Amino acid sequence: MGTRHILLLCILGQVLLTSVICTSSIGPDECCFAFYPRRLNKNLVRSYEMTDYRCTKSGIILLTNKNRTICVDPNLNWVMNIMKSVDERTF
Repeated sequence: MGTRHILLLCILGQVLLTSVICTSSIGPDECCFAFYPRRLNKNLVRSYEMTDYRCTKSGIILLTNKNRTICVDPNLNWVMNIMKSVDERTF
């Protein structure tokens, strides 16, 4: 009877460990699933970061002066101009 209990506890422990490992997977922190449709003034943007390569869409996350994050398409000219402006300000 004791061997059965130990076997049951081992199986239960394995199931619990597997569920914990699966839910704590490491992945990208932020991804863009939709892009902001309108232009932004470059003076409203404080910084930017690129989305992780593991995201389905590549995007740029803009951080505004009011601490809002906005996802934008990195291929648009006005986004490139904002990125250039922010880079020039940081030097």
